[in-house]
Amino acid sequence: KHGRICQLAFLGNIITRAGLHVPGDIDTAGDSFDSYPNGLAALFGENSIPTDGKLQIVFFIGFLELFVMKDVTGENDFVGDFRNGALDFGWDKFDEETKLSKRGIELNQGRAAMMSILGLMMH
Repeated sequence: KHGRICQLAFLGNIITRAGLHVPGDIDTAGDSFDSYPNGLAALFGENSIPTDGKLQIVFFIGFLELFVMKDVTGENDFVGDFRNGALDFGWDKFDEETKLSKRGIELNQGRAAMMSILGLMMH
């Protein structure tokens, strides 16, 4: 799960550093998405996201952690399998060797994303 989050964080960081932002306003006051800085400056500093916005992010992540990103059906094949009987994409058609290989690839990509986002946060 941490690797998947880091993959999303890395992609989001790269996209915003490239100058691409969601169009429109982030709030009813008329502040646009691109009016806030990128990276940690969006969380800390004088031009950072307001406290209410930060709390919304924290509560949304907490909601996902407690109610969505878990095995609710008891059908998981392995730790981190959150399909819950809804998403398959052909996983059940693979043989055990292919499944093991794909899980290893996903773990390695997650580890690479963790190192990448750490490097981006340092620069």
